[in-house]
Formats: sequence, C-alpha cells, structure tokens
Amino acid sequence: MTTHAHGKKYRKSAEQRVEGQAYQHKAALEMVKKGAYAKFDETVEVAVRLGVDPRHAEQVVRGTVVLPAGTGKTVRVLVIAAGDKAREAEAAGADYVGAEYIQKIKDGWLDFDVLVATPDQMGQVGQLGRVLGPRGLMPNPKAGTVTFDVARAVRETKAGKIEFRVDKGGNVHAPIGKVSFPLESLETNFSALMDQLVRSKPSASKGVYIRNVSISSTMGPGITVDATPYRS
Repeated sequence: MTTHAHGKKYRKSAEQRVEGQAYQHKAALEMVKKGAYAKFDETVEVAVRLGVDPRHAEQVVRGTVVLPAGTGKTVRVLVIAAGDKAREAEAAGADYVGAEYIQKIKDGWLDFDVLVATPDQMGQVGQLGRVLGPRGLMPNPKAGTVTFDVARAVRETKAGKIEFRVDKGGNVHAPIGKVSFPLESLETNFSALMDQLVRSKPSASKGVYIRNVSISSTMGPGITVDATPYRS
C-alpha cells in the first residue's frame, strides 16, 4: 500500500495534536483554526462514525439542522412552485422561482445549490431524477425541501440549514462553517449538529451510537473529539 506523503504545512499543522488523544470540542476547534494554512477560507468539517448499519433501511440516519451561526456560504435556492406559492418563495428571498426551470434543468442548467418544490410539482420534478439524484439536489420531504411552506424552507436554507446523511461506511460528514468564523460560532454550530445527530438515532441502532467524532479543515488533519458527552 502506498502511503500518501503530506506536505510540510500539513505536517506542521498535525504536530499540534497528540496522536490517539481525544480533545474537548472547544480545544479541537481552536486547533483546527490555528492549524489552517490554505490560502483560502477553509471549511470546518465534522466527521462522525455512527454505530449503525446503513444497509438496513431502518438504520439510515438522515436529517437537517439549521446551523445557528450560518455556513459562511451564499446558498442559491431554486423553488419550483406556481401561483401564490411562487410569490411566497420570491418574497422569502428565493434566487430562482418557477416551474419553467424544470425544462432549463433538462437543458443542462444547474446554477443553484438547493432545490425546493411544492408537492404538486413533484410529478414533473421526478423526471429530473437522473440529473439531480447523483448531485444530491433532489428535493426530499425528510429534508424539508418538498413542502407547501416554501417561505420557511427558503428562509431556513438561506440562514444555514444543512442536510446530513450517513454514508455506506456508517459515517456522517457535515460542514459547520469556515475557519474565519469566531470560535463561539463554530462551537454553537458544532453543538447544534451533534444534538440533532443524537436526536436522529434510529430505534433499531444497538450498542454505542456515536462511535468517533473528528473535526478538520478542508486541507488540515483530523482532530479527534471526545465523544463521551454524546453517549447516553
């Protein structure tokens, strides 16, 4: 097996952590902020290993959480709705509104980050599954993106609502902001994510649910977080 040689900056950043030690989340976030070395504002990411088997439908963990301090990203929202619902979406600050965007997407247009659709439009939106599915853009009732309450969906998405979903290996990866965020903002967002993950525990999950937690920046090493507070 070939080992990936890390650059000098990465190694220097990794030197501040003690291998095998788990840190309190505040200390881990401080280390991530201090160790970020890229020339761009790196995203702070959380990786959580869950004690679930995602091959069983009843153990799939997915949901959404509104990060109180936002994501640091401008989110472009497309709402596919008609009549009053389209007007509500516009008033709430949606970037693009209207059923005509279905054809635009078929023609290859994808300049948006989140798609919200009213249930009555899902018959047509469903035809876009091949395009939207692989990109994670398909609206979903569980994610709150298939709804008649379009104004709320737009506001929450703009405010920093993110979606999380367990992958095949039982891990959840989620962004909680940028390294330029104040430490308190990252702490608030981290706690909101972890609380929501704990609340999303499937009843079919047996044994330890939150196995491991680590925090990293886009380019930086992962810092292990003490997961004890999240194990009930």
